[in-house]
Amino acid sequence: MKIAYSQPVVEFVTVGAEFCAYLEQSEGRERDEFIDTLLKIMPLLYVKALLLPHVDGGDEFAPACFVTEQDYNWLRAVLADVMAEQDEYEDFVYDEGVQTDEVRWRRVSEGLADIYQPVRDFVECFRTGVEENIEESLWALNDNFELYWGGDLVDTLRRLHRSKYIQ
Repeated sequence: MKIAYSQPVVEFVTVGAEFCAYLEQSEGRERDEFIDTLLKIMPLLYVKALLLPHVDGGDEFAPACFVTEQDYNWLRAVLADVMAEQDEYEDFVYDEGVQTDEVRWRRVSEGLADIYQPVRDFVECFRTGVEENIEESLWALNDNFELYWGGDLVDTLRRLHRSKYIQ
């Protein structure tokens, strides 16, 4: 069986598509229900990303981008409306350069949009059915997960947890 259609990839696409669809259909949702659903699907998305097979990427390959800047900005605005006053929060981040904690302002809506973009791009690439492109896009998804959106997912999930149980 090809890597592109292996069980871990298909399972990731299933969860990823559900995550993306939920975010896309969030306009007007109640915040409590929105948070409850994300607290269930985001850990599953993280686990499915961890189980993806490793593939070697081509040096000159740039995966197709299906999510436009307009799509990203629209989604971020919708999610900011749902989260309302709980969208922006302070986060302490360890700066290795100066070896101190620093405070940064973050937004749940931006974290979710930052996760959405690579996941939606991969799901759409998978739907094209071009195995070579799927495998190259899988490499990009894995690389981006390790460097960016995996951490964004954990940070955003932590904030959603706090929103549900602490505030």
